[in-house]
Amino acid sequence: MLGPVILAASRSDKMRRFVSAAPGTKQVVDRFIAGETVDQVVPIVVDAAGKGLEVTLDVVGEDITTPAQAEAARDAYLELIERLKALELGPRAEMSVKLSMFGQALENGHELALANVRPVVEAADAIGTTVTLDAEDHTTLDSMFAIHEELRKDYPQTGCVIQSYLFRTEADARRLAAAGSRVRIVKGAYKEPASVAYQDKAEIDKAYVRITRILMEGEGYPMIGSHDPRLIAIAQELGRQAGRKLDEYEFQMLYGIRSDEHVRLAAEGHRMRVYTAYGTDWYGYFMRRLAEKPANLLFFGRSVLTKG
Repeated sequence: MLGPVILAASRSDKMRRFVSAAPGTKQVVDRFIAGETVDQVVPIVVDAAGKGLEVTLDVVGEDITTPAQAEAARDAYLELIERLKALELGPRAEMSVKLSMFGQALENGHELALANVRPVVEAADAIGTTVTLDAEDHTTLDSMFAIHEELRKDYPQTGCVIQSYLFRTEADARRLAAAGSRVRIVKGAYKEPASVAYQDKAEIDKAYVRITRILMEGEGYPMIGSHDPRLIAIAQELGRQAGRKLDEYEFQMLYGIRSDEHVRLAAEGHRMRVYTAYGTDWYGYFMRRLAEKPANLLFFGRSVLTKG
């Protein structure tokens, strides 16, 4: 039951100040956040490539309040793409973006977010890689899906994310499981009301399996975002039942979580992509990682106590 409390805290300035100042915070943040700068994250991409892994890179920061901040977020991704281009790492690294960073919540936010994300998608395409639009809370999804559809007109490999805890997602999955689509399925990590989302973990897991089946039986490219061994095994079986080869779908896991499993799946011949976040505005991302799994919260608590 701690998850909803932590998610509420992710929006609290008071909690942000408390967590940022806690003595053990840096140790835990470093587990989930790959660094603060491009210079710090590029070696991680190189190391992952050497292990047969791919990455998706997320420049963290969602609390955008001005158009200038949204443009700065765009420029941060463009800088990242230039570095990947220089090192010829484009094919090993895609980008994950939250449209809130590109101004989606501001006045005329839909148009602003589309205008800011388009040059990122264009630049990614030019170095041989792609962009995936991350899902945020349910109030943003119609805008996200509309921007996804618009971008795919020129860049059909642009991906999107769907969340199994939302009632709407099975219908979204059927619509999206078309030829050429790239769809990441996750459980969901925002505080959602019972009117739009399952609240029980077992129901969320059942929905995850139903949606994974839809994606595997469709004509698109499923991206299975989970650390749950049971759901990973089910996804493998659903892939076999659908007649998919190992390179016709992929697994995705977070940087810093179950790293041995990343390598194991890649060694078995699966495409394995590590979701790698970096940047200075880490608080919201960090709190959602704590909310997703009690063990993460216990790890944080122990770190604070031992460093205090």
